[in-house]
Amino acid sequence: MIGTIVFVIVFLAIGLTVVMAAMRSGRKPRSAPESRGTRRAWGIGIAVLILVVGLGLPILVYVGNRDNSVQDGPAGVNLTSAEASGRLIFAKRCATCHTLSGSNAVGRVGPNLDTLNGGTGLKASFVLNAIQQGRARGAGQMPANVVVGTEAQDVAAYVARVAGR
Repeated sequence: MIGTIVFVIVFLAIGLTVVMAAMRSGRKPRSAPESRGTRRAWGIGIAVLILVVGLGLPILVYVGNRDNSVQDGPAGVNLTSAEASGRLIFAKRCATCHTLSGSNAVGRVGPNLDTLNGGTGLKASFVLNAIQQGRARGAGQMPANVVVGTEAQDVAAYVARVAGR
């Protein structure tokens, strides 16, 4: 939404500048030559407009995007900071193989985490064990320790929180 507003404002500013410039050009009546002060005022006005648009719009976009939605999970679930971190790690390391609607992941190699336990969700301990041990004792397609330490715990907490929703 904010991107659309910014686009419209920029488009209007550019359009108005072109219209104003076009209205100033052309034949001038002999009786009203434009003074040097008037030309200077127009130049300053256009420079201020460019500064306002050039600085104001990025600030507006920043303020509009400041409320990062990384902690908004599926179905209105509010994620903790650890789960939000797990969401980002899952997207980088796991989404290519697994399907998980909470991350819009549609991997085909690994199991669908939304339906793995009959669609009733997964326990964090189960997911953490799968991350640490791999599957088929590490001889399967999922190797052991894809992520380690607190990152593995964050991914396990995230998957357990959103799987099946």
